[in-house]
This record gives sequence, C-alpha cells and structure tokens, in this order.
Amino acid sequence: MSFSISKPHLSFQQIINMNVGFFGIQYSFGLQQSAVNPIYDFLGASPDQIPILNLAGPMTGLLIQPIIGVLSDKTWHPRFGRRKPYFFIGALLCSITLFFFPFSSSLWMAAGLLWVLDAGNNTAMEPYRAFIADKLPSDQHATGFLTQSFFTGLGITLANLSLFVFQKYFPQGHGKIPTWVYGSFFLGSFCSIASVLWSIKTTPEIPPTAEELSALRANKKGVAEPFIEIAHAIKDMPKVMWQLALVYLFQWYALFCYWQNASKSIAQSVWHTSPSADPKLYEEAVGWTGLVNGWYNVATFLSAFGLVWLANKYSPKLVHFSCLIMAGIGLLIFPHIENKYLLFAPMTGFGIAWASMMGIPYLMVVGNIPKERYGVYMGIINMMIVIPMILQNLTFGYILKHLLNNNPGSAISFAGAFLIIAAMATALIKTVPPGEDVQLPMGGGH
Repeated sequence: MSFSISKPHLSFQQIINMNVGFFGIQYSFGLQQSAVNPIYDFLGASPDQIPILNLAGPMTGLLIQPIIGVLSDKTWHPRFGRRKPYFFIGALLCSITLFFFPFSSSLWMAAGLLWVLDAGNNTAMEPYRAFIADKLPSDQHATGFLTQSFFTGLGITLANLSLFVFQKYFPQGHGKIPTWVYGSFFLGSFCSIASVLWSIKTTPEIPPTAEELSALRANKKGVAEPFIEIAHAIKDMPKVMWQLALVYLFQWYALFCYWQNASKSIAQSVWHTSPSADPKLYEEAVGWTGLVNGWYNVATFLSAFGLVWLANKYSPKLVHFSCLIMAGIGLLIFPHIENKYLLFAPMTGFGIAWASMMGIPYLMVVGNIPKERYGVYMGIINMMIVIPMILQNLTFGYILKHLLNNNPGSAISFAGAFLIIAAMATALIKTVPPGEDVQLPMGGGH
C-alpha cells in the first residue's frame, strides 16, 4: 500500500493556512511552560514536588504520540479525513482543560488537569507532523516543517506576552490563583480550538485511492493493532532514525539542563546571588530570565523562513549541524556573562537553533520513511525526544550534585557541551535525497 499520488504544489498562503493550528497547540505549550509551575507554587507545592508534578509532559508524549500516529495512519473518513479528526479532538481537549485550569482548587486537581492538557496537546501535535508529509511534495517539505517552527516561536512568545500583559493590567484578586492567570488561560482556550478549526476549514486532505482504501480496511487488527504496528515500525526503522536518536539523546538532555538552570545561572553571574541568599534579587533574575527566554522564541519565528532557504540551498544536515554548534558555543559562554543585556547575544543563536530543532530533523528523515507509515514514525521521533527528557530527570540530579557541585553555571556549560556532541552526531547522519520514494519492506508490519 502507498499513499503516494501526485501532490500539487501549494502557495505560501496555503502552507500558512494549513499550519495555523500549530500556533494554537504551541500557545498552549507556552502557557504550560511558563504558567503551570507558578500555579503549583500558588497552590502550595514545595520545590521537591515540582519534578514529579511535571512528569505528565514526557510520559504522555511517550505513550500517546506513537499510538495516535498508528491510528491516524489507519484512519480515513470521507468527511473528516485522516489527520484532521485527531487535530480536532486534541485541540478540543486542550481548549476545555485550559478553560478549567485556573479554577484548580488543589495541587492534585491542577496536576490531574496537566495530564489531560498534555494528552490533548500530544494528540493534536503528532498528526500535524504527518500532515506536512501527506500534503506537500518533497521540495516543499522544508517550507512546511519550518512554518511549524515559525508558529512554535510565535505561539510560545505570545503566550508569555499574554502573561505579562494580563499581570500588568488585570486586578490581582483574592483567591489562591491571581485573576490575571484566568485571562491568559481563557485566551489560550480560545486560540487552541479557533486556530485548529481555521486549518481544518481551509485545508482539504488528499483522499486515498480505491486501492489504498481497500488496504486500510484489510489491515484492521483490533485493539492490539497500534502496539503491534509500533513494534514492527521500530523493528523496520531506517538507519537514519537510529542516527537521529543519538542526536536527540544529547540535544534534548541538554535543553532540559538549560531550562532547569537558566534563572539560577543568571542570578549567579549577573546578580551574584542565589535563591537562598537573597530571594528578592533572585526574583529579579527570574524576571530577566523570562525576557531572555522570550527573546530566543522571537529569534525562532524571525529566523524560521531563513532556515528554509538555507536548507534548500545547502542541506538540512549542514543547517542543523551549524545551528547546534552555534547554540552549544552560546551556552558555554552564557554562565560567564555578567552584563544582563549581553545575555541576549548567545540567546539569539539559541533561538535560531530552536527553530532548526523544531523543523530540520524531520527534513533529514522524511525521505527515508515509507509514506504509509508517516504517522507512526513521527510518533516514534517524539519518543526519541521524551526518553532523553525522562533520562535527564532521573540522572542529572546526581550529576549536578556529585560532579558539578550544584553549580548552575556548570550545568549550563554541561548543556553546551552536550549540544556540541549532538552536532557531531548530526554530521554522521546519511539521508536519502529528497524525492526518492521509500517503500515498506516486504512483510513488514502489515
């Protein structure tokens, strides 16, 4: 079976329309990154509870995305399509959860809602990657995937901006959770469903041929099918995906080290303090970290379409290698910067690399994936993201305490070194040239 039929080139406006829904998904992720932990704090969480309360993200990604990938590969409805039902269900779940999140009356209610929110986000996001591969001819894949990088940066930036604006102009209220949090989450609830509905309305899916439809119906294997298909897909996984898994091991481990230690590193290098030494000064450092992180997301959406041109002119592998080197050097420099304004320089490179991380790796592997398995392999790529996150959660505490002397600056340097190792692993990747069709191995998984 193959989904390959002649795919018409889409205009730039059509590619934007099909990816508008990614904006809503990433807006939701932006709120999750910036606002959920403060909500936990408002509800009385102790610092040692925060890691376990954040386990929802990597665990739902590990469990849900590959299963949704298999299901969307095997789905076709004449009215609703193949990937769109999953966009809609995921976005609806996110929208409802974002609406109710600020009403959390206890810590464990908020934690439970985060699991539901992450499940919705993962249900919507995975088929979106496959949607690009389904819909666009190979020479437009770069534009499609990096448009998603653009909306990643834009969505997260605007989510953070909404928190700043609502905090400044909304009254604080008298409950455990401030009133301004409600405004940000209500706006996120609207953006989540409205943006996905825009993409669903403006972008038709390519229907399967009669032969493809017959094969889809013949391959229904019951409740165990997703798990069987994931096992077969991993067994048949192209070598390039194993190579990408090595890149992702170092890349995503490094990113979690940065996110967990950035504010403490800035407090140490710029304000010469720590959370315990001077809580008031540390609050200033946390606020500045928000600006620094906001800036790198601005750099992400400003650079995304430039990376399209570079990837087409040179190669996706060279672009990703260069971006990881740039980000790695930036993080090696970061802990030694004492002027708070100079922090924006390495974070500009980090933001450009973040745009590459959100789009370029998919370009490196999409030409090597059988078309009838786009969904499941995009889900497996996400497993390659969340496994290093879980590994980092389990191991880095020991490394930080026993090898890095609990020094946040050393943690950031460690992350920089890991990004450079990820760049070296990227240089080893060998891919199929764009436009070459990859067929499923005989007897593999069907």
